[in-house]
Amino acid sequence: MTPAIAAPYGSWDSPITADLIVANTVSLIGTALEGRDTYWLEMRPAEGGRTVLMHQQAHGAVREVNAAPFSMRNRVHEYGGGSFVVHQQTVYFSNNDDQRLYALAPGQAPRVLTPELPLRFADGQIDGLRDRWIGVREDHRAESNADLNTESNAESNAESNAESNAESNAPDSHAEPINAIAAVSLQGDPTGGTVLVSGDDFYASPRLSPDGTQLAWVSWNHPNMPWDSADLWVGTFQADGSLGDIQKVAGGPQEAVVEPKWSPGGQLYFVSDRGTGWWRFHRWNGQGVEAVCDAHPDFQRQFGNAEFGLPHWVFCMDLYAFASEDQIVCTYTQSGLWHLALVDTRSGQVETVTSPYTEISDMQASPERAVFIAGSPTGPTDVVQLDLVTRKLTTLKSSSPLDLDASYFSIPEQITFPTSGGQVAHGIYYPPTHPQHTGQQGDGNRRGDRPPLLVKSHGGPTAAARSCMNLGIQYWTSRGFAVLDVNYRGSTGYGRAYREALRGQWGVVDVDDCVRGAQYLVARGDVDGDRLTINGGSAGGYTTLCALTFHNVFKAGASRYGISDLTALASDTHKFEARYLDSLVGPYPECEALYRARSPIHFAEQLSCPIIFFQGLKDEVVPPNQAERMVAVLKSKNLPVAYVPFAEEYHGFRQAENIKRSLDGELFFYAKIFGFALAQAVEPVAIANL
Repeated sequence: MTPAIAAPYGSWDSPITADLIVANTVSLIGTALEGRDTYWLEMRPAEGGRTVLMHQQAHGAVREVNAAPFSMRNRVHEYGGGSFVVHQQTVYFSNNDDQRLYALAPGQAPRVLTPELPLRFADGQIDGLRDRWIGVREDHRAESNADLNTESNAESNAESNAESNAESNAPDSHAEPINAIAAVSLQGDPTGGTVLVSGDDFYASPRLSPDGTQLAWVSWNHPNMPWDSADLWVGTFQADGSLGDIQKVAGGPQEAVVEPKWSPGGQLYFVSDRGTGWWRFHRWNGQGVEAVCDAHPDFQRQFGNAEFGLPHWVFCMDLYAFASEDQIVCTYTQSGLWHLALVDTRSGQVETVTSPYTEISDMQASPERAVFIAGSPTGPTDVVQLDLVTRKLTTLKSSSPLDLDASYFSIPEQITFPTSGGQVAHGIYYPPTHPQHTGQQGDGNRRGDRPPLLVKSHGGPTAAARSCMNLGIQYWTSRGFAVLDVNYRGSTGYGRAYREALRGQWGVVDVDDCVRGAQYLVARGDVDGDRLTINGGSAGGYTTLCALTFHNVFKAGASRYGISDLTALASDTHKFEARYLDSLVGPYPECEALYRARSPIHFAEQLSCPIIFFQGLKDEVVPPNQAERMVAVLKSKNLPVAYVPFAEEYHGFRQAENIKRSLDGELFFYAKIFGFALAQAVEPVAIANL
């Protein structure tokens, strides 16, 4: 065996390059079954983020369903999900560019079903009895009219110089889109659909009963987010196709219902955190609700701290599916890892199925097989098929055709560490790993015999760090960085109490947990306390900026479309998250002083370390002006700062060249700040004040 070569941490030559990550990798984001055929969605950075549906036929041949320029993606709630449904080999989908619904039959061109109006469609099912698509519709016409009227009034008022009239006559520029459950004729609907259910602020998961006579759905209202409180409803179709006899099945102030699904025999199942504070299976028999598994004698002992649900950030999460009336194929998370399982609906017994996977989602099932998307710490995310008879697992599609020596991959460690308030927090720690390199001894002035640490604060913040292999993390560890992916208080997978530990404390306890996690690894002797860095995107970018502003532990950081001004976020964001901060911080404007106190932009003079910002200029969730204001303050303080804008990106980066640019740009930034050489040349970024 060749002895390892000592080299400074961060400078190691790695085959896990940004080019490798973006050129050969797709994101797998949805599945469907129809008979013996299998479908899955691929988001392709190499095609500018175009989302393509793949169809594997029963005999194994695979074809691309939607040719360019069509891209299956919707922007309902801005985050989308549930962009297609398959019915008798015809695919009904939302197209990214115009957000209209289309029908695409084999061998034909896409046929548009909805008009050219500001409407968005998601989470649809096909009502075959009535020849229509039923799903969630988001109507932006009021919002568009408000914008047009504001512009019109501004022009006319400027001409007449009637400033007082402008104040009194200006419409509500914050008119929200209207969400509803709507039906769209499969023959085309020039009106954009018929509303079946409306009146609540948000809707999700409209699900038809097997006999087509009933519809179940979930709804919630401001100021709640769907993981705070969401209700489950059932209605019966009338002769004219409308819904009547509507009744509430479950929900309430301390109950969050997700994923209603009808069993093949017509019983309504759903996942709820009622009573226990943990997302578990329940069912409604037409008269009342009962827990499916809790009464089984082994359940509490084995699965008492397991969750069978996730927060509704996107449509069609599909964490479970029915193989038959008596069997559910599902996934659950426990201590930060996801597992594959079978549930006997008669006895409530949960049987864990042995698999190498630690992340599992997008579950579909039939009596013979289940198909899902899964990943492990040492392999790429795949579309996987489970034979329910033999329990054999088969990979149908891999997100990345990696041909790398496994010795380059860092094996993660689940850690729990003490944090503020006498509590504990969780994280996933990745040590630096390279088959041919080891760290170089320090020079006496710095603990160079320990690697730099990159702390990652995930987005959401009501989300969780993923435990499957992330090439974006291995990019760092294979170059000599240690990485800590923090599941700070507020993260999901640890029950409602842990999730609600962030209520009113965003920007405080999440930041404490990132700081304490870094300090824990320093004290344990794993990392260099003089080279601690932190990065995050969106809400994770906010945690990052708070950590850099209100603490002096980190020596550099990177923000991707991160929030720096909570007041601006409260007054200038999309409907889905418009009241999210009520629970995370407090109601606005009543708590305006607290919003200001928690906003890094107002305390930028406290910053004492370099930061690099990456920002999409079409981002409607976190507008670019937040990053730009922060950059301006840092420049005025003569601190090293870099700003990398992407003209065609929204919230989150989907284009290959921009993903590559952000990865390599951050590495270049740290190399300049910490003074280590890069083994491979990357495109430099302009750094002010350096």
